[in-house]
Amino acid sequence: MARFTGKVVIVTGAASGIGRATALHFGREGAKLVLADLDEEKLTNVAGEIGAEAAAKITDVGDYSACEALVAFAIERFGRVDVLVNNAGRDHLGRLDEGDLSDFTKIIEADLYGVVHMSRAAIKALRETKGCIVNTSSVSGIGGDWNHSFYCAAKGGVTNFTRALAMDEAAGGVRVNAVNPSLVYTPFTKGMQDQPDLVEAFETRIPMGRGAKPEDITGPILFLASEDAHFVTGVNLPVDGGLSASNGQPKLS
Repeated sequence: MARFTGKVVIVTGAASGIGRATALHFGREGAKLVLADLDEEKLTNVAGEIGAEAAAKITDVGDYSACEALVAFAIERFGRVDVLVNNAGRDHLGRLDEGDLSDFTKIIEADLYGVVHMSRAAIKALRETKGCIVNTSSVSGIGGDWNHSFYCAAKGGVTNFTRALAMDEAAGGVRVNAVNPSLVYTPFTKGMQDQPDLVEAFETRIPMGRGAKPEDITGPILFLASEDAHFVTGVNLPVDGGLSASNGQPKLS
């Protein structure tokens, strides 16, 4: 299948995890890739796995001028932008009065400002191609988590920003959607994976009985970016093994 032949795709947070898997999947389907991250070595390796149709650029999505430079780089290299995947982000665990408020700033800059910055930087190019945006939000952007208030605030912002931007851009042909995963086994969640009791609790709560692999998330991302989803916009799609289908009550027998 080559749904993205001739299409130019920007993926942020592409050095590892969901971003890496997404970039590789787009590459297999014919896309030209512009990859962004702060980890230069890993990012270069991912671009090398894809080949000549991939270009890498170190980018801090919390810096709007860097996002503008990334979009300009994509247009200079490949002539257009068809798809933007806003995947870069970070996490923070702790109660509201633990740690420093700078932790909140870091989360908002990476997880929420990064989405807003990249979307704003790319929107004119996407209007020209009638392209689309796919954001990586989270089930933490749909409901709350214990000890995760900073992250939930950021992802809640991404979730509703997705809806609002989709409404603003629909008439011009730009679609905006998001995927909302739960636990995904990536370097991003290593701290959780190092806690067997926590992993077991997740696996008990997820009807499919396990967390996701990065490749479990890429299919929905590519679907939302493809012409198969040409009448889908403003959607926050849980990709969580059925976790959000539950009302939170314990398993009955």
